[in-house]
Amino acid sequence: MNIALLDYGAGNLTSVRKALLHLDAKFSIPVSPLDLDSSSALIVPGVGNFEATVALKHEWKDAVLRAITRGIPVLGICLGLQWLFDSSEESNNLLGLGVMPGRCTLLKCDNYNGFGTFKVPHVGWNTLHITRSSWLMDGIKDGDQVYFTHSYAAPVTSDCIASTMYGVEFASVVQRQNISGVQFHPEKSGEVGLRILVNFLAKIGKGN
Repeated sequence: MNIALLDYGAGNLTSVRKALLHLDAKFSIPVSPLDLDSSSALIVPGVGNFEATVALKHEWKDAVLRAITRGIPVLGICLGLQWLFDSSEESNNLLGLGVMPGRCTLLKCDNYNGFGTFKVPHVGWNTLHITRSSWLMDGIKDGDQVYFTHSYAAPVTSDCIASTMYGVEFASVVQRQNISGVQFHPEKSGEVGLRILVNFLAKIGKGN
């Protein structure tokens, strides 16, 4: 097992590393896009502004796309999930990886169904509503809670395997073949988050 943990200066690398160490997973931080060619899995973490993904230049995008084509498991976390999509209105001139169709948008949470205003950013524990079965969600129950901190979110499409309500419904977990992503922070989400990471690790070497 050789997991590539992508460091593009977008934060939360330390907490993800701690979670992987806790699970005895072997990982490395690639220094060159070519390093991804020998990886058995890829994790794209990140917090903050979509603009941070500008550091993932064409050679990095090409290397990630090659990894996806090889069929290795790929997991985007928080900003890493948003980068999997076409774009985000947080940065209109910057494209995402584009392996999942759709555009990430600002959470619009004013006076939702008469329940008042929801503060943005969305910070804290919230509920997962499972929309379809997936290997990534093995052992996760509908209604389990995880920890979020974000202002933008991905749309609910056919790639959504779990959604969350916070003023509006958004995709909190996505998965298409070997590509997956979570909007929350599994490394900060207790046993539920660790279970999702365990499911991801179990996928390594099993193919699609």
